[in-house]
Amino acid sequence: MDFQQLCDSMAAMTCVMSVEKREGGYGKIRIVTGNSSYVESIEAPQNGVELMTRKFVPNSEYTDYFSKDLNFEQFCYQSAVHKKCLHSYVNPERIPVWFNLTFLPVDADDDECCYCTYTMEVDLEPDSERMSNISGDLASRVLTAGIKLRATSDFGVAMNDVIADIRKLCDAELCSILLMDDFKRESSVLCESISEDTHLQPTSFILDENLYDLMLTWEDAIAGSNCLIAKDQNDMEVVKQRNPRWYESLAESGVNNIVLFPLKARSGLLGYIFALNFDPENALKIKETLEVTTFILASEIANYLLLDRLKILSSRDMLTGVMNRNEMNNVVEAYSSGQQGAGASIGIAFADLNGLKSVNDAGGHNAGDQLLIDAAKALGEVFAPSQVFRAGGDEFVVIAPGITEEKLAAKVAAVKEAAKHYDNVSFAIGTCVEAGGTNIRRALQIADERMYEDKRAYYQEHPKQRRSGAKDKFHYQAE
Repeated sequence: MDFQQLCDSMAAMTCVMSVEKREGGYGKIRIVTGNSSYVESIEAPQNGVELMTRKFVPNSEYTDYFSKDLNFEQFCYQSAVHKKCLHSYVNPERIPVWFNLTFLPVDADDDECCYCTYTMEVDLEPDSERMSNISGDLASRVLTAGIKLRATSDFGVAMNDVIADIRKLCDAELCSILLMDDFKRESSVLCESISEDTHLQPTSFILDENLYDLMLTWEDAIAGSNCLIAKDQNDMEVVKQRNPRWYESLAESGVNNIVLFPLKARSGLLGYIFALNFDPENALKIKETLEVTTFILASEIANYLLLDRLKILSSRDMLTGVMNRNEMNNVVEAYSSGQQGAGASIGIAFADLNGLKSVNDAGGHNAGDQLLIDAAKALGEVFAPSQVFRAGGDEFVVIAPGITEEKLAAKVAAVKEAAKHYDNVSFAIGTCVEAGGTNIRRALQIADERMYEDKRAYYQEHPKQRRSGAKDKFHYQAE
């Protein structure tokens, strides 16, 4: 067969690939020849689409042009050897463009090789029509995932359902989504599904300070492709060469194969979705499904994380990290209206820092800020994070449901003891416990008044630290 004539008959960038026959697999994969458009893509590429060389040499191994790609090899092998017509729309890590790829088998096998055509089109931005040009079966899976994510207000529950579906699709022993927090340099499990008959440990068992650093190396294992699908020991040997540390941890855990997809949104890496010990016969279907599904999942996860950050910004005091005045007002309203804590007792503690002005006068605002941070830490050693609020200035409020007067008094004593571990931290504290949460405003007023009694006593003992000026910056009035 005249391969050059075959390529020249194609208008799009097209080449012919040869795949060496091997017992139970394949050998070297070469680019036999290409039409002028394909050769030009190598020798005169667009900006950002440059390959490892700008010289096209017929019958060269494809790895002369770009790094070894297990996914590309699998497509060439399945098309050339198993005579399958294959399509993929991908955004490889190594090149910032989207490729619309088509592989067609060529009936020209000889004693050494099998052949297929490889045709590609390049998009600088993802084309939604091409991305949605998928089979009905695949479209159904993707649509189901999207509906589950939008049909419930509990994102965590929806993600658990979706990851369970993905594990079933992969017929894998374990499937998980790990998120990365680059600011905190931490990793976390967003969702996970694990089969009942596996010996693999849940991902949460291996969460430690080293996992984030290990995840940073996964990009090397993907090696410029859009994902990693290592379906057998030969593929796992490639993983071993690229990332020996990770390979050893996988082997020790009893992992025989792996699917790994990065989750990216707005050009940022959110984390990874992976499946362990999957059915290798489903490799192509898994790749086709996850290429579209992860695109949607990444967008949904990014929106969820954004809303979570916005919620934190709206509810947290940015200096001390405790809940802010706005969130305190929301909680007070929820209790007083009976929406929260109906029938349960409510304990209130007003804690006002003593001597902030003198610290500011001596060390400036930085010293004052540190004092506020340390005060919040002392309160956080005793009370849950959701119970501590910065009401304003140097005043903190604790809202503790379901607590007795004795337990609240013990916790207040513990706070004053914890304060001794920080420089200059001293609290004036007033408390009140009401039998019903709807009486929270009354409890706030009483605790506020008792706090000022404690403060007056403190300033009588330490008159030099009395704040000049006068009245209280925050004084809670019952309605």
